[in-house]
Amino acid sequence: MWPKKVFIREVGPRDGLQNEGTFVETDDKVEWINLLSTSGITAIEVSSFVHPKWIPALRDAADVFRRIRRVPGVTYSALVPNVRGLERGLEAGIDEAVLFVSASESHNLNNVNKSIRESLMEAEQVVNRCAAAGISVRAYVSTVFGCPFEGSVSVSQTMYIVQRFVDMGIQDISLADTIGVANPGQVEHVLEEVEKITAIDRIALHFHDTRGLGLANVAVSLKAGVTRFESSLGGLGGCPYAPGALGNICTEDLLYMLHGIGINTGVDMDVMIRAARMIQDKLGKSLPSCTLQVLSNLQRIS
Repeated sequence: MWPKKVFIREVGPRDGLQNEGTFVETDDKVEWINLLSTSGITAIEVSSFVHPKWIPALRDAADVFRRIRRVPGVTYSALVPNVRGLERGLEAGIDEAVLFVSASESHNLNNVNKSIRESLMEAEQVVNRCAAAGISVRAYVSTVFGCPFEGSVSVSQTMYIVQRFVDMGIQDISLADTIGVANPGQVEHVLEEVEKITAIDRIALHFHDTRGLGLANVAVSLKAGVTRFESSLGGLGGCPYAPGALGNICTEDLLYMLHGIGINTGVDMDVMIRAARMIQDKLGKSLPSCTLQVLSNLQRIS
């Protein structure tokens, strides 16, 4: 019923911090990522090479990449919106480029000021440049399960974009619940449709926990054969188009569930808790992590 091993991509340094009003200093980001690198996690989204005026929290992307201590076996990736962003990333030494296209036309226009068609054309250029540079590329399909502007998103539209990514030769495709509206039934249906296009081991899932269903959606995905998920330490994150929305599913809560049902992740929970506490202290606020809250309550009782 359950896979024996699951791979977790930590997206806290990128997706988690990008919407924070508090700027985490470069030294602190580097220290945090260096600690994450010792946890057994094999993929970290370090930052984003978009124009600093759009995401000021990640304006130090190049410095962070140049200063982190790289651990063999860990992939250090960055989100790139276009070829220009990719070139900046290549100069900084990224291991992998991450591109994104929304399944919702309205969201794509609001997010990157381009149509889906234009974004797919840009994606092809990024893929070709990555091939020439000899680095891997992965792709997000955003707003798969719902859009803040359009509401429901057609599954056929998602499948169209997935097919385009497959045709580009992208081996790693992540389906993102950008605003956290997915439910287990939706997830099951989308995965059934995806399997008509490509192998399930090519698919990762990226859930947010706006309605508290993030881990329930993971459980359904596991039963469908998905073994790759993205999460954020402390539950950091959110969406600028969903005010008040909670962040990504929390890495330490995800680990608690996976380890509890006997699934191997290769990730040291103690190190991840230390890293979650570190970023919580740097931000100066409590994070939505259930694990951190339980540990804090136990400390008070004892």
